[in-house]
Amino acid sequence: MRFFRILLHLLQGALIGLGAVLPGISGGVLSVVFGVYKPLMELLSDPGRNYKTHLPRLSPYLLGYAIGFMGVANLLAYFLEKYPAPSVCLFVGLIAGMLPSLWREASLYGRSKGSLVSLGLSMAVIFALLISLNTASISITPNFSWYLFCGFCLALSIIAPGMSFSTLLMPLGLYTSFVDGIGHLTPDVIIPAGIGAVITFLCLPKAVNSLFDSHYSLAFHGIMGIVIAATIMTIPFESFTVSVNACLVNIFFLAAGVFTASVLDVLNSKVPRET
Repeated sequence: MRFFRILLHLLQGALIGLGAVLPGISGGVLSVVFGVYKPLMELLSDPGRNYKTHLPRLSPYLLGYAIGFMGVANLLAYFLEKYPAPSVCLFVGLIAGMLPSLWREASLYGRSKGSLVSLGLSMAVIFALLISLNTASISITPNFSWYLFCGFCLALSIIAPGMSFSTLLMPLGLYTSFVDGIGHLTPDVIIPAGIGAVITFLCLPKAVNSLFDSHYSLAFHGIMGIVIAATIMTIPFESFTVSVNACLVNIFFLAAGVFTASVLDVLNSKVPRET
């Protein structure tokens, strides 16, 4: 059973890594639906106290994340060019299929009217933010400072579920050069991005973890609102109208994502959680 659990966690970590780099998808969203988010925030907020208990549990996820992230970076440009809509639809289906599990997790300590208000407000904020970013048209020349910002966005996509770093970088014209630099391990990209990510991981997780400890239901319903809004904004609606075949292909990959998520949810429920 332990070996099976490790393999499952590796797979989930790889999916989180893949989701982190795929445009429109948040690795933080997948870390939430796979039950990794809270222990990861606890580890990052106080590594000195939690590394002995949390790091062994999270190691398979972290290894899988690295495999998923680095494994897809070099191939991403090809698939984005050839099959952009089906790729995104697959991950939209994956997230949608995990929403029932996320809803159950959000009510772990009860659900109040304030929780539902938190869900609605977070949805409204993310809708407004992403719509604004989608309508912006800005071009920037990549340099050391901007790759620091890319690292910040990458870390933020884990700390703030629903915030895909590609959502922030694509309107600025930084996404392609950033992903290409990561895929080819370019020092001019890796070093500043790493610095930006480390600074972000050191500064933000403690505040997030404190919020969960004191207002779990409000925080989790807020995250769920972010997940729902970001997922809806991710759907490539225009690709469904291109042709009947394109529509059917998108529907197939959406269904495949939902089915895969359902299977993973069942497997998760059968594997005892470590304490």
